[in-house]
Amino acid sequence: MVRFFRSGNLTSRVFDRQFLSPRPGAAVNTIRQFYENLVPSYTIFDIDCPDYSFRKFTDDGKYLVAFSRNHQDLIVYRPIWLTYSCNEECDSHDLPPKAKRFDSFFKQLYSIPLASSNEYICKDFFLYMESHQFGLFATSTAQSNDSTATEGAVHGVPSIEKITFYLVRLEDGVILDEKAFCNDFINLAHSIGAYLYEDLLCIVSLRYQTIHILQIRDSGNLVEVRRIGAFCREDDELFLHSHVQTGYGGSFLPGIKQRLLSYIFRKTWNEVPDQTMRVQHLKKKFYFHFQDYVDLIIWKVQFLDRHHLFIKFGSVDGGVSRSTDQNLAFFAVYNMETTDIVSLYQQNSSEELYSLFEQFYDHFHANPQDSSHGKFISSQSNDIHALDQLRAMKNKASSSSQFVKKMMASLPYTCQSQSPSPYFDLSLFRYDEKLISAIDRHRHCTEHPIKFISVRSPNVVRFKIKPGSDSGASDSRAKRISSFLFHPFLPLALSIQQTYMQPTVVNIHFRR
Repeated sequence: MVRFFRSGNLTSRVFDRQFLSPRPGAAVNTIRQFYENLVPSYTIFDIDCPDYSFRKFTDDGKYLVAFSRNHQDLIVYRPIWLTYSCNEECDSHDLPPKAKRFDSFFKQLYSIPLASSNEYICKDFFLYMESHQFGLFATSTAQSNDSTATEGAVHGVPSIEKITFYLVRLEDGVILDEKAFCNDFINLAHSIGAYLYEDLLCIVSLRYQTIHILQIRDSGNLVEVRRIGAFCREDDELFLHSHVQTGYGGSFLPGIKQRLLSYIFRKTWNEVPDQTMRVQHLKKKFYFHFQDYVDLIIWKVQFLDRHHLFIKFGSVDGGVSRSTDQNLAFFAVYNMETTDIVSLYQQNSSEELYSLFEQFYDHFHANPQDSSHGKFISSQSNDIHALDQLRAMKNKASSSSQFVKKMMASLPYTCQSQSPSPYFDLSLFRYDEKLISAIDRHRHCTEHPIKFISVRSPNVVRFKIKPGSDSGASDSRAKRISSFLFHPFLPLALSIQQTYMQPTVVNIHFRR
């Protein structure tokens, strides 16, 4: 980022803003430099708050989403700014007791039951459609690993009796529509099994290997517009039934698998121009691995635009377990209109895909309806500091291929998984990404405060975030994890520390 302000002093910057004009298209990045002065430098430790599971702020900053501890109810808050009065100079006094309450910062709008008695809200799942202020939530029954064999189901994938997606209008808590999947398996953790792009919602059934494309109408209805899996075109099933001979006892591979095998075959065929060598090359590169290709299943899917999907294929074990390091995986770009796979990359050795990942990372999570704050999330394709950091990690890696494989493991991109807060802007602040980052994940807790250091003045610590109690006294043997919820544009953040068999500690960090 080009430095627009001549000084780091807040007053001087305000005068500069009055008399100087930023370059065209750079106004927002210029204004974001004010966040170097406006930081959440004051902390209320262990604030008196309801015993809820706080999920995240919406990207427009209007709502804070939470769930009850029994995972039955949805609770939505509206952030408000702390106000209080003092008889004397306020800066010389601690905050009054009433100001140290959770309801001094957040106003509860409503609490609604979302799950039935045998269902539970997935606390990691939440997608937000900012244009209509719709929230998408998911509930499910308990997972069963001893699922009975069902026609069309992948062996080895567990089953969940019922998974329900709810579309809720966050303004007033009205449930607009719902979509249920029975005896299926959808990866709800961190919203992995769904992706929202404009008004299109993609849901991946791992058990039945089907990509469901739904449209969210302005009225709040969820309408299924396409299914991709066993069949790719709307009339594929009718065509097959009308052309297959009566009494045929065989079975066809799913349509999406046929597209994958066809692409691999053609790619392998074209690798050798010599006709006499092609057969041997096909035997070695295609037919020898044919069963491995047939056994591949869809792991994860995201939209690249309204017509293209980015699909990850891998083994059954890798699709269900969290660790995918030892599993073969492929990435495919699929055109929904032509039903063709237009490109294919192997996770373990695709330098070409890594190059695209490095140069055009924003295209992997671009959404035209992202908030104005979400468009400025730091990445290696839009921030020289992030690019330098990525290249430094690559240079330190013991193996280039292992580094590429590790980076590719994050693809396809998980929808709405990064905080748009300016305090994660790598052109403004440096911080230890092992302890805290824009990515929505739990972290191991540290005894020491997390420092946010100015990029402009590398020796200046702008502010610190300390999860847990103020005293710092805790059992070092107990496993403690922390999560951080940053408001998308206000100097306001929550740090939540959870320790086994101990009460949750919530701290509020804000600018006083």
